[in-house]
Amino acid sequence: MDNKTFHRQIFDWFDRHGRKDLPWQHPISAYRVWISEIMLQQTQVATVIPYYQKFMHAFPDIKTLAQASLDDVLTHWAGLGYYARARNLHKAARVIQHQYNGVFPQAFEHVVALPGIGRSTAGAILSIAFGQPHAILDGNVKRVLSRFYGIYGWPGDSKVSKELWQISERLTPQQRTADYTQAMMDMGATVCTRRKPVCSVCPLQPDCYAFHHQETEKLPSTRPRKALPVKQSVFLCLKNNQNQILLQQRPPVGIWGGLWSLPEFDDFSSLEYWCQLHCNDFSIIEQLPDKRHTFSHYHLDYSTVIVKEKNPKNFVMEQDNAVWYKNDAIHSLGLPAPIKRILQEHTEENQWRE
Repeated sequence: MDNKTFHRQIFDWFDRHGRKDLPWQHPISAYRVWISEIMLQQTQVATVIPYYQKFMHAFPDIKTLAQASLDDVLTHWAGLGYYARARNLHKAARVIQHQYNGVFPQAFEHVVALPGIGRSTAGAILSIAFGQPHAILDGNVKRVLSRFYGIYGWPGDSKVSKELWQISERLTPQQRTADYTQAMMDMGATVCTRRKPVCSVCPLQPDCYAFHHQETEKLPSTRPRKALPVKQSVFLCLKNNQNQILLQQRPPVGIWGGLWSLPEFDDFSSLEYWCQLHCNDFSIIEQLPDKRHTFSHYHLDYSTVIVKEKNPKNFVMEQDNAVWYKNDAIHSLGLPAPIKRILQEHTEENQWRE
């Protein structure tokens, strides 16, 4: 299938079946497309939509986002995961505000230099928002091209990635680039899906390598499996006489960077020693059952110890990044999902036993 035929098939399908009512499509702007593209990294559309709408209501433009505090941005991001995305959004908004007078740049080299924006994301923003003919290669497009052309090997491998980029660049049209970019993403998201692709309605089926060789389940090749390491942690749920919980803000980089969390320790002994140093009079009420939270590169097995501080007036708060948390503040702080669940389940009065 030559490029002209490929484009005709894709555009005909998109005109009939493409997604044209997503929140970031009305109206289309570089800012709205940028926010959606960052949110859609590692996250499905159905999950992103309510977060996107809430985020845009709070930060309707680049200036508002740039002037917001990182804590406020993280609060509106909490639950989406991969929090480095939110931190980079905030950094990039400030760069755009200061270096480009709040106007999203249109030069590819300027866009790709912004924090958190890679080659594919830059191409998507510029093609959808400005109609520029830039190629993209997100997960959906990798899957479509790998199956159609029979490209074996994990797409994350540099050699395979280079081949897929060459194909994507060769196929990217000079006209209707915005529609083409959206069509390729929609194809991967709704037809050429990871599992059980709907080949019967695919416009590329007549010339698809994977379909004719019964290889759709094998392409694209999966990442070589590697056992994830396991990290053990203990969280301290320290309560005072006002039924408040001590929270600490985590460092700006790393896991859950910038979010508010329960104090974390390597083991129970370390937690108990910390309480002896910082609490005037405390008692351990309960140790909750172990749970597991899985990140992309390791498992976190954690337990939570509930402790009552009986004399909070003498409690020594040495760190400025610590606060006493109240139940009604749960929606106003950026909290990691596991920590939010702990607080929701164990901060009501009837949950505490002495």
